[in-house]
Amino acid sequence: MDKEQLQQIYLQEEYYWGKEPNKLPQKVLEYIPNEQIQGKKAIDLGAGEGRDSVFLAKQGFDMTAMDFAPAGLAKAERLAEEMGTTIRTVEGDINHFVFPHPVDLVYSIGTLQYIHPSNRAQQFKHFKENTLPGGLNVLFAFSEHPDIALAPDWGKNEYLYQRNELQGYYADWKTLFTEEFIFDCYSSGVPHRHASRILIAKKPS
Repeated sequence: MDKEQLQQIYLQEEYYWGKEPNKLPQKVLEYIPNEQIQGKKAIDLGAGEGRDSVFLAKQGFDMTAMDFAPAGLAKAERLAEEMGTTIRTVEGDINHFVFPHPVDLVYSIGTLQYIHPSNRAQQFKHFKENTLPGGLNVLFAFSEHPDIALAPDWGKNEYLYQRNELQGYYADWKTLFTEEFIFDCYSSGVPHRHASRILIAKKPS
């Protein structure tokens, strides 16, 4: 979806994506033990209405939520208050976002497709340089697949990744987990499918 579409969706009272976290932030806990989380700095690139950011903050992360739709960030702040935790929010465009400070965890789901292909090498380099030694990048990207058509709500400024592209940006890091999969989606009210890639990579200490 485009920024204007998401802004209008997030202006509605209900939480479009719900309040329960995705499965991906729960996977973070497999690689960072609970006793090591407290105070670790994390950033959620494309936080939307904040459900994953709030979940990670509840675990003890010092959490920054970034999104290009201010209405989403306002709802993220409300959700954090409702859930008894705190997050910082910052409006930004992932296509040229500059980190406010280095972090232990870079997290992103459903947003990497907004980085223009010509800008990806530069942006992933920036993400990696601003990850502290031993830190993680936990990433989800929509990818090309010969059997999957573009989603009906795919925006004009969204770009699929080649099937093995995401891993290539992290060839010099340790891959902890990666998986390609296809899933059903009902965003925009029209049933469709997405092909996607998850990558969890660790920066050398």
